[in-house]
Amino acid sequence: MGSKAKSQSSKRWLERQHSDHYVLLAREEGYRSRAAYKLLEIQKKDKILEKGMTVVDLGAAPGGWSQVAAKCVGLEGKVWAIDILPMESLNGVDIIEGDFHNAEQLEGWVSTLEGKVDLVISDMAPNISGITSVDQARASALAEIALLFAERVLVKNGEFLIKVFQGSGFQEYLKILKSSFKEVVVRKPKASRAGSREVYLLAKGYLSTTKETRGVYLERYA
Repeated sequence: MGSKAKSQSSKRWLERQHSDHYVLLAREEGYRSRAAYKLLEIQKKDKILEKGMTVVDLGAAPGGWSQVAAKCVGLEGKVWAIDILPMESLNGVDIIEGDFHNAEQLEGWVSTLEGKVDLVISDMAPNISGITSVDQARASALAEIALLFAERVLVKNGEFLIKVFQGSGFQEYLKILKSSFKEVVVRKPKASRAGSREVYLLAKGYLSTTKETRGVYLERYA
């Protein structure tokens, strides 16, 4: 994408931000991002967050989802927010700054959290290049890493909420989720931008971490 195209894209993004209902609402209600309303809508429908739960928010910055999670789990619960980007402190949230692609860091987090997490949530998205095939591949890679992480840390019958993009690899990823969880449902919150290919997959009832899953995880990231 040329500099002129990037400039025009940035201008459109700024214009959209200034007029976006959820951006304005987030500022008014004190949420760090409009994305908070996507999780709030899913929470209203599916009740995935409960008092006392342990939750991991992957790709958490700037913290909109972590804010929602912390309010829902309360003082009895625990929220871990993980991101490569720095994130300002949040009440009730333990922030970990690190890179998912760093095998040593990733394995360290798994060792700390293994078998202790009730819910893994992820609103991660790759840096957009503007080339559909490249962006889809990057998004799929992030979703795969998030799933492999979730499979290592979730308790039995735990849940996993992940943002994905419809396109190449979507059906294959959905099939993998259905093999690891009792039920998988698709959610498209109203707060998702019009025309966006993003949807959220909510996987309920984690079955267990198999030796084969561990082997795949270690082979790819060890």
